[in-house]
Amino acid sequence: METLVWNNDMLVSAIILTLTFVAIFTEEIHKIHRVKSAMAGAAIMIVGGQIMGFYDPEEAVHAIDWNVVFLLGGMMTIVSIMIPTGGFQRLAYWCADFSKGRLFLLLALIGSLVTGLSLLLDNVTTVVIFGPLIILICQALKVPAIPFLLAAALLSDTGGVATLVGDPPNLMIGSAFGIDFNTFLIHMGWMVLVAWMVVLFMLRFIFKEELATKPQELDLQDRVPLSDPRTWYGAIGVLGVMTIGFIMHNALHWEPWFVTALGLSALIFIGKDIDMEEAFHHTELALLMFFISLFIIVGGVEHSKFLEYLGQFIIPYVQADLLSATLILMWVAAVLSAAIDNIPFTAAMIPIIAGMESQGINITPLLWGLAAGVGMGGNGTHIGSTANVFIVTISERMAKDANDPSLAITPILWMKKGLPIMLATLVTCTIIMYTFWDFFSAPAL
Repeated sequence: METLVWNNDMLVSAIILTLTFVAIFTEEIHKIHRVKSAMAGAAIMIVGGQIMGFYDPEEAVHAIDWNVVFLLGGMMTIVSIMIPTGGFQRLAYWCADFSKGRLFLLLALIGSLVTGLSLLLDNVTTVVIFGPLIILICQALKVPAIPFLLAAALLSDTGGVATLVGDPPNLMIGSAFGIDFNTFLIHMGWMVLVAWMVVLFMLRFIFKEELATKPQELDLQDRVPLSDPRTWYGAIGVLGVMTIGFIMHNALHWEPWFVTALGLSALIFIGKDIDMEEAFHHTELALLMFFISLFIIVGGVEHSKFLEYLGQFIIPYVQADLLSATLILMWVAAVLSAAIDNIPFTAAMIPIIAGMESQGINITPLLWGLAAGVGMGGNGTHIGSTANVFIVTISERMAKDANDPSLAITPILWMKKGLPIMLATLVTCTIIMYTFWDFFSAPAL
């Protein structure tokens, strides 16, 4: 292996990367939205790279993982078509009816529903759908909303790790290394199931007092009827077919984004009077631009060979003890994902691991460790994942509307409830990874 020597290209790309990530992570301090910071960093990386001769606009376009962008955009559009039908509201109220005043059962049902959807729709989308519904149901029952909001975020963050499309970092990892839907589910699904049950068990005791509250009867007049059954049931059918498509996408030689595109194309003809401008209007373009900008920034750093330079210092430790390296990566990824958003960290780690692969190292267990770490680590703080940030935001809005600060989920409250859960799930994943090391270390790429 040729030893890389530090040079000015690496210095320039490292400075741009560092300053951009610092701006993203300190968003709450300087009040500049992280998408603006990422876009500025991407523009500076292209211009700086072109001046230095290691990057240009054409290479920047090739650095973008369009599979991730198109898949997320397609799924967001499908969800935006489903929301006005009233189907999600009906599911939420069904959970409330079925629980019959037993709040832990209600929490488990809503958590299971959110988790189930997050296996396909990603955890950000599911909490965007169910966060406001949870508040409405809790207000109707006159019970505290905080346990249910936290449960939705914590369980969806955990459950979303199970599938290739359940969490944006998973999709980034899978797309970068060619991991198909089935392989990801087989390796991560049962580990995540155990961790998910640990989360649910801990929620029962962490919110013991709040869940002992006696709820009020639901008012039937508050319910929203299913306004567009054809579109709702058509969307359910399309999602079912898409699930089969995700499972078979390798055999069909289709990328996951194409499965999503076919599903969206079918839905717009099955649904009744779908306004395409309205559907695309509710797609989270800011999040997609954030991804595009990150890919461009990391692409520039990769072209400068800075990440390869860093990798040459890590490789000897990985070669010496792959098991320890995997477990350390899992915990480091979790801690950093709790302190910052897990998406930028994943974007930075992927090229480093890819560099190890080019040196003949079996990187398969490192990928499972990275996916588990960034997924479980997101539970530790209110900024650990985009889903968490949304839940905190709507709780603050609820507190402001009611003029009651105690209704808001504060960073300290999140850490008190979420950090023990994060540590418990990491211990669970560590035990499983260690016990079944032969399974996780077997090459799967």
